[in-house]
Amino acid sequence: MAADTGALIERVSRDPEFRDLERRRSRFAWTLTFIMVAIYFGFILTVAFAPAVLAQPLVDGGITTLGIPLGVGVILAAFVLTGLYVRRANSDFDATTERIIERLK
Repeated sequence: MAADTGALIERVSRDPEFRDLERRRSRFAWTLTFIMVAIYFGFILTVAFAPAVLAQPLVDGGITTLGIPLGVGVILAAFVLTGLYVRRANSDFDATTERIIERLK
């Protein structure tokens, strides 16, 4: 059975549709990674080089500054981007992988 599995893995890895799937999945993952890195480092660079921007109160005389909702936004962006990847993986990538495996069995 292990030999059958190894042979199936070999056939799947050489399949043109699977290679296209790998490229699409990789491109999507790198795009989301770039977006998250830009958000995170944008926030960190603002903290480092323009802290006065983040120190502005949301309302006159208020305690909460602009940095608090922006920091929460960075965290929420990570959850949203992860959710986008999981949704696409579960709907598109996994279905395509299953179809390829069934075709090559």
